[in-house]
Amino acid sequence: MLEKTFTPAEIEARWYAHWESTGAFRPSRPEAKPFTILLPPPNVTGTLHIGHALNQTLQDILIRWQRLKGADARWIVGTDHAGIATQMVVERTIAGQGLTRQSMGRAAFLETVWEWKGQSGGAITRQMRRLGASCDWANERFTMDPAFNKAVVEVFVRLHEAGLIYRDKRLVNWDPKLKTAISDLEVETREVQGHFWHIRYPLADGVRLSDGRDYIVVATTRPETILADMLVAVHPDDERYRSVVGQHVILPITGRRVRIVADVHADPELGSGCVKITPGHDFNDFEVGRRAGIAPAEMLNMFDAEANIVQIYEEREEWGVTNYGDDELPDIVEEPTRNPIPTIPQEFIGLHRFEAREAIVAALNALGLLERVEAKIIQTPFGDRSGVVIEPWLTDQWYVDAAKLAVEARAAVEDGRTRFVPATWEKTYFNWMENIQPWCVSRQLWWGHRIPVWYGPWRSDDPDRPTPTSIADNDLQTKPFIARDFASAVTLAQEYYRDYYPGDYIINEAPDEADVSLQNEFLHHTPLRILHLKRDADVLDTWFSSGLWPFVTLGWPDQNEDLKRCYPSSVLVTGFDIIFFWVARMMMFGLQIMDEEPFETVYIHGLVRDAKGQKMSKSKGNTVDPLELIDRFGADALRFTMAASEAQGRDVKFDEKRVEGYRNFATKLWNAARFAESQGIKASPSPEPPAATHAVNRWIIAETAKAAADAEAALTAYRFDQYALQLYQFVWSRYCDWYLELIKPLLAEGGDLAEETRAVAGWALDRILVLLHPAMPFLTEELWHALGERQQDLIVAGWPDLDAGTDEAGAEIGWLIELVSAIRSARTELNVPPAAKLALHSNEVDSALIARLERHRPALERLARIDTIATTPAPAGGVAQLVVEGCTYALPLEGVIDLAAERARLQKAAEQAEKEAAALDGRLSNPGFVERAKPEAVEKAREDHAARSAEAERLRAALARLG
Repeated sequence: MLEKTFTPAEIEARWYAHWESTGAFRPSRPEAKPFTILLPPPNVTGTLHIGHALNQTLQDILIRWQRLKGADARWIVGTDHAGIATQMVVERTIAGQGLTRQSMGRAAFLETVWEWKGQSGGAITRQMRRLGASCDWANERFTMDPAFNKAVVEVFVRLHEAGLIYRDKRLVNWDPKLKTAISDLEVETREVQGHFWHIRYPLADGVRLSDGRDYIVVATTRPETILADMLVAVHPDDERYRSVVGQHVILPITGRRVRIVADVHADPELGSGCVKITPGHDFNDFEVGRRAGIAPAEMLNMFDAEANIVQIYEEREEWGVTNYGDDELPDIVEEPTRNPIPTIPQEFIGLHRFEAREAIVAALNALGLLERVEAKIIQTPFGDRSGVVIEPWLTDQWYVDAAKLAVEARAAVEDGRTRFVPATWEKTYFNWMENIQPWCVSRQLWWGHRIPVWYGPWRSDDPDRPTPTSIADNDLQTKPFIARDFASAVTLAQEYYRDYYPGDYIINEAPDEADVSLQNEFLHHTPLRILHLKRDADVLDTWFSSGLWPFVTLGWPDQNEDLKRCYPSSVLVTGFDIIFFWVARMMMFGLQIMDEEPFETVYIHGLVRDAKGQKMSKSKGNTVDPLELIDRFGADALRFTMAASEAQGRDVKFDEKRVEGYRNFATKLWNAARFAESQGIKASPSPEPPAATHAVNRWIIAETAKAAADAEAALTAYRFDQYALQLYQFVWSRYCDWYLELIKPLLAEGGDLAEETRAVAGWALDRILVLLHPAMPFLTEELWHALGERQQDLIVAGWPDLDAGTDEAGAEIGWLIELVSAIRSARTELNVPPAAKLALHSNEVDSALIARLERHRPALERLARIDTIATTPAPAGGVAQLVVEGCTYALPLEGVIDLAAERARLQKAAEQAEKEAAALDGRLSNPGFVERAKPEAVEKAREDHAARSAEAERLRAALARLG
């Protein structure tokens, strides 16, 4: 027997454990058509948030639907190692013990990270289980598993062999607190109150402007970077400065000579029209510098990794010879001799960038070169994890040639091999692909996939050896060996040095903590000479490994049955914010490595916002904890809310009241099952509908078939909202409110008709449970078993495949529902007491309608409180008139209500509603309101206007009924 009260917590824990233990999440179906979904791997440090709840609910609906349809449904699951986030968590933990990762050493620190992962890294997957996610947990993956690491290395080496990975000196987003490059996704832009400092740059060599000035003025938001300026740019068409293009200025403080160039980057309308160019510390300036012929290796870098000022040198080079003093080495090696000249005054060296800013502004002011200071709101980049201002920093990093990889990835969407739903997101995808930049894949971390590169000294006769032009070029002065493992790197090194280092020697791997100068590793005066190769200390960007998710999770590079059957996957469900950072990269890698796109469909859902449409954030205090909602309302109610709220192409407005409402829906279905249990209605022995003679039974069979067809169509089209809302309407209104009420007299009569009705009611309830299962799995599985003995769990039962057909019973029951609804509405609108019984009159009926009225007299008496049905005109006096299917009915109200008072009430209420609607219409017609008000305020006004207008219309209709 079902308990009187529906309590989700016990049901959820019991059924999830049962499903997982019985392997129900991936039943063995080797001959079935595969249907595969890739879970966007959550960070191992993460906890379930409301965005996860939306994303994972939609995926689970699809996978449970396909599992019910008999597909070999597989939801690939796993977690991402989350390089920066995980390292930060562990570093904070060891800091409490007085340790740092540097003091521990790399090996010990990584061992600590793995220990943390084993103890705390599974929080989010446990929380996913509470949501009901039916993932293939038996094959869960982690991006740092040994097999995954092997695959990452394999891809890196293959891409390098194909010329798609290379090392280069470029600007990156540098986090001075974490001391690593980060991706654009990890940068958040904030508005900060700052300043424009207008600074005079003296013209060199006696040059003057046409107005007689011997200086130009530049405006900057970062005066500290004046120390590393390399150019001043003016627009080619700016007549004010045409005469000084090609001339020089003398940089304040450093005294270096800097050339003036013409470049379209300079905006004549902004400030003075002159722009200082610091290519080593600004992304736009980097491109200006390259256009002016400055190679990245020549660009000045004035910061160390913590954004403290370091010395900049003007270098003069003379080429000479060096004798190594070893008979077995070449006697003469041509090398540059550097003559560095420091340019930054010593008092600035070691200052943090913001301390330097204050000091430099003060120095400029003392020199009389600070013309004015202007307050300005600055769009400033911050690290989303560290919270510090991000520094564009010139470093040597590993890059992927994303532009080449993007060609085929774009074509796959253009020709329809992969489609976006909604299709409007294709534009975003194409825009990123068309403007794609080299992808920096190296990160200065310890936790992650270590870059498979080892370094040794360059041969001096190697034509690829880079020319040293800056003291920042140390990393480039080592020869990289890209290999799958150290043994392979040794083989490459032996081949490289074969004719250069004769004699016997061995090659060893330098320890991570060893202070080995790679230019002097070769130890010449020992009996056994040793050449050390040092492993690259960096790891790969997390997005690199997660970009391999579609095929590495299936066992690649090993060729196996899973890879053959499940690649490409059927659908990817994800948010729009990672179309480029993840979706595009999976497309590029999949097509490059597997020669096939990784998925057929990409479904993009919106962002979960609060009830007012505002973005959720902790600072606003409007975030929602899905686990708390599950505790209060149950997982099924939360899941149904997510599905019902997911309208294609729109963000989700999340309102807790909706979760409460769908908890009531779950209770409604629970009570319907309890009623069925009390009436002897049991599980149906067959998925086929029972034979039915009575109109109401034939009607519910047709309505159930239509509901199944609607659910199938909605899920096929990824219309999750339609799937949920159509089922809600069918279950609540058609089955519970109408069908169960209409069959109560039939069940009470007993006999064959009662048995037919029990069979039909049980069959329809079974189909409801199956249709609702993808969205509400716990409740439906519990009721499925409560209704009778089953041969299998609902999670693997068959999806309804029904022929709705046509039946005149549908029209007749539809008429009855419309008539009862019209009577109920009239009674409510006109304040008819609930206990009052009314007469129903109509003199426009024919014999068929009279027969209908008689057949359904018990339902009209019970559901509409009608005690008399007459085919004669209504008596004189106040009546309420109804029109149903073209026939007019009348309800005499004389003596039942105060007609005059009711007319006055309706008139007053209608006028008030019309007045409010008119006022709102005036507001919405005012362009000033629509353009300047917050979007949520405008939308609220529109909603209120529609509600007041509808209320006025309803009240006027009620008045008209009274005549």
